[in-house]
Amino acid sequence: MRVLLADDHAIVRRGMRSLLETEPGIEVVAEASDGLEALRLSEEHRPDLLILDIAMPKLNGIEVAVRVQKLDPPPRAIMLSMHADESYVIESLSAGARGYLLKDATDEDLLPAIRAVAAGKSFFSPAVSALLAEEYVHQLHERGLSDSYHLLTDREKEVLQLLAEGRSNKEVASTLDIGLSTVETHRANLMQKLNLHSTAEIVLYAVRKRLVA
Repeated sequence: MRVLLADDHAIVRRGMRSLLETEPGIEVVAEASDGLEALRLSEEHRPDLLILDIAMPKLNGIEVAVRVQKLDPPPRAIMLSMHADESYVIESLSAGARGYLLKDATDEDLLPAIRAVAAGKSFFSPAVSALLAEEYVHQLHERGLSDSYHLLTDREKEVLQLLAEGRSNKEVASTLDIGLSTVETHRANLMQKLNLHSTAEIVLYAVRKRLVA
């Protein structure tokens, strides 16, 4: 796993590098102190994974995550943030990121996050997952709504779980040994039942429900 670190604080990059250098199978190939440098070094080194601070000068981490999706193959991304904020999580997922870590828990979560993302799954700091779950329950209560998860069939729940873990429709079909068109039908049905409109919202819903880490 070839990793690029991008954070405008050198001490944060040094801390992450020292942690990653002790882990077999992980190589830090470059460091960037701003978003434009992160983009340039991504094009130069073609890392497998970017660890991106959201709040960087010149170009923020979310925009970097969007732009590197044009690379072939596109690297995966884990976002770093000071904020357990739902809007940042949604933006990060929409940009193609697979992980969202709070900076104050980086030492505890960084290696598990890298392992999860390397396996094609998503990862969120436990504090982020807990906060999103609490906010979701609060929003439902305020609006007098109920969660529609119980309306899903067993197969739709299986499809939801795999999609939230980062699997493509084709991978879901292979895992469940069903046709691609069947997966697409289940996906459309569960999104309609849960009022979801994108892959990012599927992942966010699964985090709120504690279906994924």
